[in-house]
Amino acid sequence: MKYFKSITSALFIGFLTVGQVNAQAIEVRIASHVSEFSPLHAQSQLFAAEIEKRLPGQFEFKLFPGGQLGKEKDLMTNIQAGSLEMINVASGVMKLDGKLGVFDLPWLFADREHVQRAMADGLEDAIRDRIEEVGNVHVVGVYENGFRHVINSQRAVAEPFDLEGLKIRISGGKFRQGVFQQMGATPQKVSWGETFTALQSGVVDGAEAATYGFYEQKHFEVANHLSLTSHVYTPSFLLASKNFMSSLTEEQRAVFTEVGRSITEQAYKTSAELEAKYFEEMKGKLSINEVDLAAFQKATAASYDDYTGKHGSEYLEMVRSAAN
Repeated sequence: MKYFKSITSALFIGFLTVGQVNAQAIEVRIASHVSEFSPLHAQSQLFAAEIEKRLPGQFEFKLFPGGQLGKEKDLMTNIQAGSLEMINVASGVMKLDGKLGVFDLPWLFADREHVQRAMADGLEDAIRDRIEEVGNVHVVGVYENGFRHVINSQRAVAEPFDLEGLKIRISGGKFRQGVFQQMGATPQKVSWGETFTALQSGVVDGAEAATYGFYEQKHFEVANHLSLTSHVYTPSFLLASKNFMSSLTEEQRAVFTEVGRSITEQAYKTSAELEAKYFEEMKGKLSINEVDLAAFQKATAASYDDYTGKHGSEYLEMVRSAAN
């Protein structure tokens, strides 16, 4: 009987210990408006894994991609209100402040390496500070949503005049629509979920989006040409609510900050690998072509004047100095 009691006591203590450990794990939701095919989802996974290595058992991360907890605007509202712990979003952050709209300028970057140089040379720190100043959020990391390209069913787009007459589904605001209009395209407002059908039926000739968007929606089944226009580069932003960050211990906050920065190089690498994978899987199903980057930059140079007139050239100078 004594043996049975001792075993029972040991089991009780064991269960109590496990319960205490589980009770200590802080639930952290990371929500995103884009799917598990996106680099944002991979970045969230990478961040969660690194935190677990550094602070084992202290957090339980739950990822909610694909707008499960709301669209991008809703996620931004909730993170600012403190009702969500973390989000990983893209262009919604740029709506916080006109100066952040620099990333909506067309053909701003030559390639991913240009982006990385500019970010490392001060652009990342500058936009981090700006977001935290105007957004009431904590910036954990600045990574990549990727370059946006054009897919269409009519012809390869290699130079600006190749867009003339094409009906293109365009996301973003009036500025991006205006850029396409300057080159003769007709912007169309179609919900992302209905773009496949719009392409199939001819309501639109094409669409612009990040590579993973075309892949996940299988647009390659109803379009013949994917032109690597790289007309807009959008960063991704891993954000935490100030309420959540203030609830952490000093050590935990320090680790979140360190990990957020330390995974940056791997985040870029993963984004490039995902894009290469999607290109590889699509290239047998449609034609993929490069474009005359200089011709597009020249055709849209005047579009920078409005931005610099309102917000100055601070960010642009960082980008341009990193061009070479």
